[in-house]
Amino acid sequence: MKFTRLALSVIGVLMVVLGLIWIGQGTGAFPYPASSFMINQTPWIVRGAGVAIVGLAVIWGARRFLR
Repeated sequence: MKFTRLALSVIGVLMVVLGLIWIGQGTGAFPYPASSFMINQTPWIVRGAGVAIVGLAVIWGARRFLR
């Protein structure tokens, strides 16, 4: 049970970080690499926000339900 909780928490944190990177690239605040097709593209802001929200839900669910 503890391993599952830890694994889901790590996956959730990675999803939040990935979502924030996508938001940063979509807004142009994180233009790395410079040749990325995601820079200044609005759909990546929305997708990043969705991934970050799902990541937060995974973290919340792992801490709430796996006790």
